Amino acid sequence: MFAAVVWHWWLGAGLLIAGIGAVLGLVVGYLKSVTALKYPNRRQQQSQK
Repeated sequence: MFAAVVWHWWLGAGLLIAGIGAVLGLVVGYLKSVTALKYPNRRQQQSQK
């Protein structure tokens, strides 16, 4: 019975870390795509000309 409690705690901790990583990845990807439109790099500037 004790092993079940420990197992559930580690499973929850792993899912929490994965969820936080997924949310951070989405936020970083969104901010990167938004700032890329405002501040284009050289390749994007050359293709717009």
